[in-house]
Amino acid sequence: MALMSLVVFLAACGTSAVNANSTGFWDRYIVYNAAQFILWLANIFGGNPGVGIIVFTLLVRIIIFPLSYISMKSMGKQQEIAPQMKELQQKYSSKDQATQQKLREETQKLYAEAGINPVMGCLPLVIQMPFLFALYQAIARTDALKAGSFLWMNLAHPDPYWVMPIVAALFTALTSYMSMLSQPTRNATSWIMVGVTPIMILFMAFSLPSAISIYWVVTNAFSLLQTMIIQNPFKIRREREAKLEAEKERKRALAKAKKRALRR
Repeated sequence: MALMSLVVFLAACGTSAVNANSTGFWDRYIVYNAAQFILWLANIFGGNPGVGIIVFTLLVRIIIFPLSYISMKSMGKQQEIAPQMKELQQKYSSKDQATQQKLREETQKLYAEAGINPVMGCLPLVIQMPFLFALYQAIARTDALKAGSFLWMNLAHPDPYWVMPIVAALFTALTSYMSMLSQPTRNATSWIMVGVTPIMILFMAFSLPSAISIYWVVTNAFSLLQTMIIQNPFKIRREREAKLEAEKERKRALAKAKKRALRR
């Protein structure tokens, strides 16, 4: 969800239309060519730019799926050790240099034991950004992609029935909720993220061209599917509960063994 929020924020940076006469490396060679590829896909699949947007969005998300997998797995491991991290921060809460150095050492030790490389949590996310940003900008800044219609919508105008904005917001909310369910602990901030991002998507989509709403629906639906594959909260919770039960059983076995030893 942080990724989606960042894409939405960055998309506001460029608003002028791109074409063959555009200047600058980003506009001329990245955004323009991405738009031309979408139009080429549209011609292959019947000439409808809405279909081209859907196909290209799916292709981009499939290509960057391995990066998403690495990133989500790394963040999932970090969530699992969050309680231990909190304990370390409380234990070494003093701000003097020696205590903070000890905190860093213990944190590195905890990461090593859990098999976590902190860089892998954010590096794949950073690599994904140019792809998603180029896709969004190609749709938002290319007149040809907003021409024509798709289903009941004029791609250059907002969805008159608000169907796409609502569906996009629902997929965003479900993805956020499923991601939160997989966390070992939840707080007010987690619930705020579940509510704020979908509302932001909803109200922005009310006034943006339907072409953008289609992009949001597809990419958020893919994100939900991706979350269920990589971080299925129901599977994670079952595994977590099984691990806790195994630990309790181990402690009960040790307690019984000690009692038998004392009787002797």
